[in-house]
Formats: sequence, structure tokens, C-alpha cells
Amino acid sequence: MPQMLWSTRWQPGSAAGSVEPGAEVVVGVTEFVTHRPWSTFSVGAEGMRLRRTWPGTPGAVGMWLWVDLGPRMNRSGSITVWTSHAHLLGFVARPDHRRIVRAHQGRGTLRSATWTAPFTDRSAVYDSAWRLVSGTEPWPAATR
Repeated sequence: MPQMLWSTRWQPGSAAGSVEPGAEVVVGVTEFVTHRPWSTFSVGAEGMRLRRTWPGTPGAVGMWLWVDLGPRMNRSGSITVWTSHAHLLGFVARPDHRRIVRAHQGRGTLRSATWTAPFTDRSAVYDSAWRLVSGTEPWPAATR
């Protein structure tokens, strides 16, 4: 099945201007595959709502949302950049994020990957994350 991947433009976060070139950042990539294609729209709409809060999110450097517009239209996710793991975990624990996760629980399969990298520029981060999203590189094995 051919992929037709699309992403939003870079959305800077509250920490976008404070990251020095070469500083280590945390990169997070998520993928949610819905069991039924019509669920993808509600997942995407919730992602766009969270995206609007991004400029005020503590420790958020920036983010992109992405969706696979291919025939099944059931894959979407995010690429996020953080100043620390603690800020990423703080976002995941936010009440609005938890509400969204609970609302879509059982409607699909989620996987994610995180790593640290020097922040030379946002295109380098995007390119490394996009390799996972596009399937050019395999997702890391899940660990507990």
C-alpha cells in the first residue's frame, strides 16, 4: 500500500528560543494506528487542539504532527522536541493529554520512540524522526 505522508509545519514551543546550537534535546516520535480509518479524524483533531497549546507548554522546543493519507488513512502521530525527559513526561501527564489518551484507548495501537540528540537545527531532527515515520528505518524494539 503506498504511503502519502503529510506533516504540519514546525510549531515552536515555549523553549524554542532558549536552546543553544548543539545543546542536547529529547526527541519523541509517536504513531497511532487506528483499527478503523474513520477514527483517524478524531485523533487528528485532538492533536491539532494540543498543538494550539504548544507555545505555552513548559520545556517544549517544537513539534510537527503527521498523518498517512494513503488508502487506509489510519496512521497519524507527532514528532516533538523537548529540553528534558521531565518536560516530556510532564506533558504526557497533563490532564488534557490524559483525557485524549483515555478517549481513544482501545481504538488503535500506539507506539513511540524517544532519544536524545544535539540540536543543530530542526531539519536534522525532523529528518531523523521522519525515517521512523516513513519506514526507512525500523522502530526500536519496545522495552519495559
